[in-house]
Amino acid sequence: MNWRTTCCKFLVAGVMLLGTSLAQAFDLQQLSDQLGKPDVIHGSFIQEKHLRALPQPLTSKGTFVLAKNHGLLWLLRTPLQQDYRITAKGIARREGNGWQMLPGKSAGAEQNRLFLAVLQGDSSGLQRDFDLSLSGDAQDWKLTLIPRSLLLKQVFNQINIAGAELVHSIELLETQGDSTLLRMQDSTAAQPLSDSEQHDFAE
Repeated sequence: MNWRTTCCKFLVAGVMLLGTSLAQAFDLQQLSDQLGKPDVIHGSFIQEKHLRALPQPLTSKGTFVLAKNHGLLWLLRTPLQQDYRITAKGIARREGNGWQMLPGKSAGAEQNRLFLAVLQGDSSGLQRDFDLSLSGDAQDWKLTLIPRSLLLKQVFNQINIAGAELVHSIELLETQGDSTLLRMQDSTAAQPLSDSEQHDFAE
């Protein structure tokens, strides 16, 4: 898993916490206030990687579990099966019956910091690295992130996040012309962690 893919997953994890219902029109502060409310979010995803050199996108599918006090389980199911766990300690990949920590890289560490900023409801963490622009209302909103830091400017032109009660899509537009579109499906904040999920986070 390269750091660009990791970046995408971190952002997926963080912005999923933006998806709580707001009764009225809202601004960035009101959106930030909602970041920590869902304890657990379950859902499925479809990721399309559009590369300039390929006529068709590379598509992967899977499920995720985002737990506020634990981290993210990112469970890839097609075209191959591979489980990842993202926590404050870093990124781990399931190997056999256990988890193996992956070596950290500077870009990946930067994305991990951004992910945790969103997870903890720290909007200032995002604003250090992005110019944020929010439009729409609680049931149809769009958040645009324009990179401010040099590291992110080298990779992304813009990141677009859209949703209603929960996030529906995340689009990452890269500087070299490639793009990634993530579509979240069947997301729900109604289910607690299962025993197996608690065990995965506890290891």
